[in-house]
Amino acid sequence: MTEDKFTKLYYSIGEVAKLVGVETHVLRYWENEFPQLNPRKNNAGRRTYTRKDLEAAYRIYELLRVDKYTLAGARQILESEADAEPVQRSTKRQELLNLRSFLENIRQQLA
Repeated sequence: MTEDKFTKLYYSIGEVAKLVGVETHVLRYWENEFPQLNPRKNNAGRRTYTRKDLEAAYRIYELLRVDKYTLAGARQILESEADAEPVQRSTKRQELLNLRSFLENIRQQLA
């Protein structure tokens, strides 16, 4: 999805359905099937989707409709992507710490 579509903080279920390209009942079904899609409900009981929810809905759409995964297959991929994310962050953090240490050693040698 392009960045210009994300202009609001919160979206209604109808807006998300239109942006993703599915009907509202499909989004409600996906909420039951995928824990990654979990919009809040306001005081009136209406779903309010954030940008993160919108991105999750679009990713689910890609897996199910474009890549033709089954519900179980899409769920497994989303879970594996979620598991891989913290590992990548810790790896990047460690690389930055190593770089910092290296630069501090060079600084001490030059001083």
